[in-house]
Amino acid sequence: MQIFITGGSGYIGRSTIRALTGHGIAVTALARSERAARIVANLGATPLVGALTDTDVLHEAARGADGVIHLGVDYAEGTADIDRAAAEALQEGVGSGPYVHTGGVWVYGDTDGVVDEDAPLSPPRITAWRLENEKRVLARAAAGEHPVVVMPGLVYGRSGGLAQSFFVEPGRAAGAVPCIGDGTNHWALVHVDDIAELYVLALNAPAGSVYAGVGGQNLPLADVTRALSRAAGCPDRIEPLTVEEAVRRMGPIAEAFALDQQFSGALARRELGWTPTRRDALTELAQG
Repeated sequence: MQIFITGGSGYIGRSTIRALTGHGIAVTALARSERAARIVANLGATPLVGALTDTDVLHEAARGADGVIHLGVDYAEGTADIDRAAAEALQEGVGSGPYVHTGGVWVYGDTDGVVDEDAPLSPPRITAWRLENEKRVLARAAAGEHPVVVMPGLVYGRSGGLAQSFFVEPGRAAGAVPCIGDGTNHWALVHVDDIAELYVLALNAPAGSVYAGVGGQNLPLADVTRALSRAAGCPDRIEPLTVEEAVRRMGPIAEAFALDQQFSGALARRELGWTPTRRDALTELAQG
């Protein structure tokens, strides 16, 4: 089997290439720089020079593959348009082969306790653009194509992820880790290697499927920030922030960090046999 992947040199992409090659699957990875090409090559993938805006390159690469995993995001101006055009080129190229698109559980907004993929959608500003794109991706199942959407929770592990960038590193510099709100809201967490395995399994999922990629770890932010303070070298030194203060400091992503989210992740386990094995997020987060 030959898979084409975008975003392969990124945080989740690197683990996904490891997972694919570990299952004996050949990988071609889009690489927009020499550094990205070296990263994916060292992981065992064949680099293909190009960017998400090179829709002809994406179309031809997808046409020559048995399936596609779209992880890449261009956060330049026009993110939604770039993602939509890239998804269309990839889906048209791969035809009836599996096309796995990346979403994110933030589009659900605050959840009412533990929910599944059928929960109402209420995205914060930073992810609102995803809704229309994902709707378009899934609509192509009616034309005989094979779209699947994987929606990761907050990804951690391997000393990376958003928690590292927005909490640990600033906390190390300031001597205290920020906590948005009173800490009673929950983060729905998933280890980067576990979500990578879900991407591999999603290649065999039914067309039109949507999976919340959460490893059953729905943890209060107060516990998470205490763990992150240890990783930052300032144990239990927490700086409370209102959402408004956090937005001024972090930007609109702070609204997403402030969400109260809990997900079961049961659908992927039931339909695909996904078995997350990293179950102690607090210990790993504390290690940094």
